[in-house]
Parts: sequence; structure tokens; C-alpha cells
Amino acid sequence: MIHAHSFLRWVVIILALLTIIKSFSGMNSKKAFGASDRKMPLFFMISMDIQLLLGLALYFTGAWGVKNIQNQGMASVMKDSLSRFFAIEHTVGMFLAIIFAHVAFAATKKQMDDTAKFKRIFIFSLLSLVAILVSIPWPFREMIGRPLFPGM
Repeated sequence: MIHAHSFLRWVVIILALLTIIKSFSGMNSKKAFGASDRKMPLFFMISMDIQLLLGLALYFTGAWGVKNIQNQGMASVMKDSLSRFFAIEHTVGMFLAIIFAHVAFAATKKQMDDTAKFKRIFIFSLLSLVAILVSIPWPFREMIGRPLFPGM
């Protein structure tokens, strides 16, 4: 399951980038918001929701979530940077990213000016991507780093 979760991050990042680029383009070209403009934020949001399900399964069944908190106690988890990252920081950061992705998609359904729709999608997709990039245990991050492609 950790491999699926790690692989899907690349899908999420690519969809986030495509959503940001498409919304930025729409915002600057002053084009009308059409049905095709709704698809990229939708795919981004769906990929985030799948990541959430995988992440929750890992959090409740894996070694770094609930089991770690139960074994060490919350005070010990908060003192250890590795345990704290996976039990708290990664989880909170990704929940924020998911909320931002949902807000971005919600803009596609609002009755508002097309430029404002593109702008809202752009801003919240960008916020989501920033939260994702900050919350991923990249290999270069001391103590918490994980491989780019685990198992490969």
C-alpha cells in the first residue's frame, strides 16, 4: 500500500501542475469557462481523494500513525522529529492540501465571472500544491527522507 501511495503522489503532482497551468492560462486569456475547464480540477481532486483513502489506511494500519502513537505515547511522538512528521505534520499538511483542492473544484460550480473562476482555481490549486510539496518526505529531507520511487 505504501508503494501505491508513493506512486500516486506523482499523479497528484502532475495533475496539480496541469490544473495550475490551465487555470493560469484561462485567467490571463480572459476566455470563457467551459465544461472542459472543469475536468482538470476534478481529476486533481479525485486523485487527492484516492491519496487520502490510501493515506488513512496507512495511518490506521501502518507503523507510523496510530500504532506509533499508542506504542510511544503522544508526548514521545511529539519529541521525535521522525515520528512527529508522519503522525502529525504530514497528515495535517495533506489534509490542508485536500481542502484546498476541494475549494478549487468548488469554484467550477459557482456562479461567478469566468476570470474569477480561473483565478480561484489557480490560487487554491497552487496552495494545495505548496502544501503537498512541503508535506512530502523528500529524499533530501534529513531524518524523514524517503526514496522517490520506493520498491524500485
